Amino acid sequence: MDKNSFTIIDPEGVEKTFDVLFTFDNEETKKSYIIYTDNTLDSNGNVEVYASIYDPKDPHSKLEEIKTDKEWKVIETILSSIEEEIKNKKGE
Repeated sequence: MDKNSFTIIDPEGVEKTFDVLFTFDNEETKKSYIIYTDNTLDSNGNVEVYASIYDPKDPHSKLEEIKTDKEWKVIETILSSIEEEIKNKKGE
């Protein structure tokens, strides 16, 4: 998996490229997570962001679905923190 972007083929056979926003490891779950985007906008004009579990040691790692609310809460907290930091920098 490239550090900056990766390409997948969706179930309809369409090739899609995603930009990696960041990755992180969680000590509690012992898993690695990747946060990425295809730079499309949702109905509110916000950039669509996705998250998955992956194996950073495997360059051909398959993305795994995040299944627990606890894991989603960690990701949401990190994204909110980053969003707040960006807003604060823009306000300076």
